[in-house]
Amino acid sequence: MENEPDHENVEQSLCAKTSEEELNKSFNLEASLSKFSYIDMDKELEFKNDLIDDKEFDIPQVDTPPTLESILNETDDEDESFILEDPTLLNIDTIDSHSYDTSSVASSDSGDRTNLKRKKKLPDSFSLHGSVMRHSLLKGISAQIVSAADKVDAGLPTAIAVSSLIAVGTSHGLALIFDQNQALRLCLGSTSVGGQYGAISALSINNDCSRLLCGFAKGQITMWDLASGKLLRSITDAHPPGTAILHIKFTDDPTLAICNDSGGSVFELTFKRVMGVRTCESRCLFSGSKGEVCCIEPLHSKPELKDHPITQFSLLAMASLTKILVIGLKPSLKVWMTFPYGRMDPSSVPLLAWHFVAVQNYVNPMLAFCRGDVVHFLLVKRDESGAIHVTKQKHLHLYYDLINFTWINSRTVVLLDSVEKLHVIDRQTQEELETVEISEVQLVYNSSHFKSLATGGNVSQALALVGEKACYQSISSYGGQIFYLGTKSVYVMMLRSWRERVDHLLKQDCLTEALALAWSFHEGKAKAVVGLSGDASKRKAIVADRMVEILFHYADRALKKCPDQGKIQVMEQHFQDMVPVIVDYCLLLQRKDLLFSQMYDKLSENSVAKGVFLECLEPYILSDKLVGITPQVMKDLIVHFQDKKLMENVEALIVHMDITSLDIQQVVLMCWENRLYDAMIYVYNRGMNEFISPMEKLFRVIAPPLNAGKTLTDEQVVMGNKLLVYISCCLAGRAYPLGDIPEDLVPLVKNQVFEFLIRLHSAEASPEEEIYPYIRTLLHFDTREFLNVLALTFEDFKNDKQAVEYQQRIVDILLKVMVENSDFTPSQVGCLFTFLARQLAKPDNTLFVNRTLFDQVLEFLCSPDDDSRHSERQQVLLELLQAGGIVQFEESRLIRMAEKAEFYQICEFMYEREHQYDKIIDCYLRDPLREEEVFNYIHNILSIPGHSAEEKQSVWQKAMDHIEELVSLKPCKAAELVATHFSGHIETVIKKLQNQVLLFKFLRSLLDPREGIHVNQELLQISPCITEQFIELLCQFNPTQVIETLQVLECYRLEETIQITQKYQLHEVTAYLLEKKGDIHGAFLIMLERLQSKLQEVTHQGENTKEDPSLKDVEDTMVETIALCQRNSHNLNQQQREALWFPLLEAMMAPQKLSSSAIPHLHSEALKSLTMQVLNSMAAFIALPSILQRILQRWGLAMLTRLVLNSWLQVICPPLPPKVLRLQDPVYGKGKLGEIQGLILGMLDTFNYEQTLLETTTSLLNQDLHWSLCNLRASVTRGLNPKQDYCSICLQQYKRRQEMADEIIVFSCGHLYHSFCLQNKECTVEFEGQTRWTCYKCSSSNKVGKLSENSSEIKKGRITPSQVKMSPSYHQSKGDPTAKKGTSEPVLDPQQIQAFDQLCRLYRGSSRLALLTELSQNRSSESYRPFSGSQSAPAFNSIFQNENFQLQLIPPPVTED
Repeated sequence: MENEPDHENVEQSLCAKTSEEELNKSFNLEASLSKFSYIDMDKELEFKNDLIDDKEFDIPQVDTPPTLESILNETDDEDESFILEDPTLLNIDTIDSHSYDTSSVASSDSGDRTNLKRKKKLPDSFSLHGSVMRHSLLKGISAQIVSAADKVDAGLPTAIAVSSLIAVGTSHGLALIFDQNQALRLCLGSTSVGGQYGAISALSINNDCSRLLCGFAKGQITMWDLASGKLLRSITDAHPPGTAILHIKFTDDPTLAICNDSGGSVFELTFKRVMGVRTCESRCLFSGSKGEVCCIEPLHSKPELKDHPITQFSLLAMASLTKILVIGLKPSLKVWMTFPYGRMDPSSVPLLAWHFVAVQNYVNPMLAFCRGDVVHFLLVKRDESGAIHVTKQKHLHLYYDLINFTWINSRTVVLLDSVEKLHVIDRQTQEELETVEISEVQLVYNSSHFKSLATGGNVSQALALVGEKACYQSISSYGGQIFYLGTKSVYVMMLRSWRERVDHLLKQDCLTEALALAWSFHEGKAKAVVGLSGDASKRKAIVADRMVEILFHYADRALKKCPDQGKIQVMEQHFQDMVPVIVDYCLLLQRKDLLFSQMYDKLSENSVAKGVFLECLEPYILSDKLVGITPQVMKDLIVHFQDKKLMENVEALIVHMDITSLDIQQVVLMCWENRLYDAMIYVYNRGMNEFISPMEKLFRVIAPPLNAGKTLTDEQVVMGNKLLVYISCCLAGRAYPLGDIPEDLVPLVKNQVFEFLIRLHSAEASPEEEIYPYIRTLLHFDTREFLNVLALTFEDFKNDKQAVEYQQRIVDILLKVMVENSDFTPSQVGCLFTFLARQLAKPDNTLFVNRTLFDQVLEFLCSPDDDSRHSERQQVLLELLQAGGIVQFEESRLIRMAEKAEFYQICEFMYEREHQYDKIIDCYLRDPLREEEVFNYIHNILSIPGHSAEEKQSVWQKAMDHIEELVSLKPCKAAELVATHFSGHIETVIKKLQNQVLLFKFLRSLLDPREGIHVNQELLQISPCITEQFIELLCQFNPTQVIETLQVLECYRLEETIQITQKYQLHEVTAYLLEKKGDIHGAFLIMLERLQSKLQEVTHQGENTKEDPSLKDVEDTMVETIALCQRNSHNLNQQQREALWFPLLEAMMAPQKLSSSAIPHLHSEALKSLTMQVLNSMAAFIALPSILQRILQRWGLAMLTRLVLNSWLQVICPPLPPKVLRLQDPVYGKGKLGEIQGLILGMLDTFNYEQTLLETTTSLLNQDLHWSLCNLRASVTRGLNPKQDYCSICLQQYKRRQEMADEIIVFSCGHLYHSFCLQNKECTVEFEGQTRWTCYKCSSSNKVGKLSENSSEIKKGRITPSQVKMSPSYHQSKGDPTAKKGTSEPVLDPQQIQAFDQLCRLYRGSSRLALLTELSQNRSSESYRPFSGSQSAPAFNSIFQNENFQLQLIPPPVTED
């Protein structure tokens, strides 16, 4: 057994002090913390739970808190524990006093490829959260590290581990141990041992800070006693030799540790003491042959959580290059979870970090793991059966790659990215609180250990790539602090307390941000809060006191920073930026005493600041958030707005203020002078409890013009509307313009208002004043609204005897004023009786109105002698009846008077009550304003259920009786109605329509679908005779539309319809019907006869006719006849076709037999043109030889020569041979057919053959050209894919070269070069004034350096096309004058030539395009041809110009039926 540690020395070390102020800041050694017990920590946890949310820390109270003595007396199997320092010494107002969470991820390599995939950056969080982290340099430790390197050759620092002590390993195998005062306590090891073992690559301190494990770069492990500095164990056989120790970690069990070597294997180390001999047993947990592990993290629990059910499993998280594993070491080895990464950057480093968090009021460990830019959170739970469950939580997406992850508490994490920037993140909201640049730390990276350079570099390439960014051993966290190991220094970072964060903003003169941050602390919405303890009210009080101090400072600063000179607008803008902040926070803190006393007095020193202050109060007053303003401030506020002429603002403020402390009379006078009527009423009501005086003032303004019959001004209308609203509010018990009247005053106010309204005369009445002036004035102003006010008031009268008396009294006054006075319009009188009818119709009505008054109103409204305002009087009476006034009238008398006055809506109302729906049809038909609505009414009655069969039958019969009237009103609507409800009685309807025009309109709407009615013709079942009757009417009234109508009609008989059209001599319609019947020849004869008659009219016209409508008729008739022939020629044989086309041709050529003197020259040319149109049309159906033969047989050679050879043949086969041209001579007009028959027929055969050949050749050429161009474009535009990312000449990566003028050349063969390297190798070719690049590797074997061969290589396509980064791959030659010559003929460049050669090789046979190009090419030209094989070929003419060229194809045979 080893000696127990000296307790006196421990106590002395606990009480040690230092005079260095920086040291105290870095470790935050306060006297209170030395007494900080675990119970205090538990209270702090409860506070944190309240501060954040219900899901965060809820750790139960510890029943038996541990003491220092109990910890010191604990022993393990091998030795007694040694507690050097209180574990809470390094805690800085945080709850994580025992967290030992390692993190990972990052690379300082400036060539980090992952920096290229930056996502959208988070917004700057400084203004929201202030400076969250405080970072300090540990000057004592940093100085001693540098000193040790110089004096004892300790080497550079390589690893750090922090607990109550700080251990720093060096590259020469030494471990430097520092206490919390930064004093060097121990220097473990020696440089000689370091020379044997190599650098320290990993460190670990156990929980009680009594043991230190050191892992070395050559694979050895040592254990040291931190109390005595003795070497306890030197382990050389724990893992395979030749591999470096990457990680070594103590578990919560002091006899158990885990190590990870550069072979990717993980081993469990068990420490034992047998017979005084220390031993170490090693067990392989994970073999590197199954996948290399590069990060391990055992779960450490805090002392207050030592009884947590998870701790008994001794969980270990391991991160390999492909997945995450969580295993349990106890009671037996078991894998609890496997989680694969998915696809990601192989150079990113896996990171692991444990922490206990509270979720749903249960504290469980959470594992954070990440690789790249996504952080995953896994919650580990144990169920009742003892099994462990892992639940995936919300993951965190970042815009940077991580190299380290550290929990600073359960809600806040600190991330280090690959460019050495710290990011403080709130885990739950994923909000970035702060970003800190730590490049000054010069962080130590563990790349050499991952590459195992000390043992020969025998590691995999994947692990070495990960090691480029590894800094696992350079960052250590403890007690809410994070330590960063640099090459010459150690930095510590921790969360600032809330007061520090506020003060930090104040030091930077960010007062507004400081107030906003303090308010977030006050409201409990801030993130990463440290230093606020106690319940919520206590915390708010502490923060509020600090905010008040800042507000005083802010006010002083606002006055001090005010510009003394310049424009007043500049000063106003300054205070408008500053003063609202003071007002806002004073009101948020509910410190009106501070706002209206000290702050107001301070700001009143400056008049501009005072004005801005008063204006800032306006929104709070209008929203009723600010009440209880002091009289002085209230008076200054009104005066300020009055001086600035903002009277509308004054009115809005007055009605939200308690003005009892002001001079009432002065305020009323100001309101009246400035027409602030709302404010005046409010002051009277609230200031003096006076409700009648405002009404008297307003009545005195609007009554005189109304009594005089004048039109009110806009201002008077506004006053009248306010008066109505004010009366309504008073009678309803509401205050005007907002709020409520005190309940004890409501009855008094109502009585006062009623008494005022029913006064017989006003206070200052003149002798001419009529009685009841107030009610009379309101009725004249707006009768309907005033009666609505009374109606709303009467609704509130319930079992109030006095109110009922007032109600009857007002009704009597209304009747007396309006009925006995002729000043009111029918609409106003109707409004009154409508109001009365509604009141009388109530079940609990207590009003009495003489029934004779209603009869008088009825006679007044239905007066037949008064035609004015007819619709107005009818509408008023209708409203009266609908409101319940019908019970006041005798119905029969009412109907008679309504019919006499032509009040058809009244009649409809009465008939509907009596279910006499058929009589309502008469009402609609007689009413010119609503007559078209009768169709919808009839349809609704007949189709909507709810009416009896008798009622529907009466309506049906009434509609049938008035069918002629309905059709004349709107034929389409009538037809739709008949088709829907009278479909079986259409013949009866037709018999009732005696007027033929009406019948025609009705049938057209019913049968013609183009009219737009929605009728199903199949369900209608109309007989053919009705359709034929419609066609006959159509022939009479609209003959031009017959054919178009027949095309859409279906139900008619052809024979009868043909007789109808023949009766009315509609030849075109008859021809259409015959064609539809199938009698094509009959239809043609009719059209031919009509054409011949038109031609006869043309031939008999005089020469002097200027306008010739007959010729236009001839053309139209001919076109229709041609269309008839064309439509039917496809279904006829050759003989039948000739029977159609030849008579048509003869009819058109017959007039041309006449001598030229008998026909005007203009008509002759026109007829010849029409004849040519016939010939062109019939050529598609009749063989050309047949046409010519017919012409020769019928009219002879003269007509053929004049007509065909002069016109037609010049179109189809130009130019004519000389022999044919001689036939145009008049001498040959009398020749014989045999002389030219063979010639003409041969010409026609040749024409058919060559036309077919031309069409086939054109089609083939177009197809080949399209295919060739598509493939050529795809070949030319295809991107280039380099085979490697380094230059094939200098073997350097292309991105490593720093020459600004250098370019990157990529060839289609996949090789990549720097342009500078290619130039040195003379891999350029000058071709036609342009510089071309050649691939060095591809052309080096054949390169002879002769320029003459380069040209041939280009032509053969061996010079590989390239794409140049940053600049074009070729440049225009400046010295060659020919380079600037215009190119009149397009020339393919070598890239295109090569692409075309590749394209040609894709053909399996000879290309038709190449063949035709070769055939058509003129070889005598010296110009360059893009598709020629060689320019030096001998010249010869095109093969088409060769006399021996023959291409014999037999023309297609002419088949005859």
